[in-house]
Amino acid sequence: MAQAQGLGRRYIKAFFKGFFVAVPVTVTFLDRVACVARVEGASMQPSLNPGGRQASDVVLLNHWSIRNYDVRRGDIVSLV
Repeated sequence: MAQAQGLGRRYIKAFFKGFFVAVPVTVTFLDRVACVARVEGASMQPSLNPGGRQASDVVLLNHWSIRNYDVRRGDIVSLV
């Protein structure tokens, strides 16, 4: 019984160590490099959502290109 408790504590300790490393890395990546967003509605038709209002597309927003001012004609830009 004592061995099982020690094993459980070890797994919990390893989980929290991984959690406290993974969360800041993930948040930094999503804030600085890229994130995934859903496009809904008819505002971007026919480029996005060609199926109508019920359909939604998922896009990758590249923050890195904006930081380097690498925006070209024809690119779709998302503003907050």
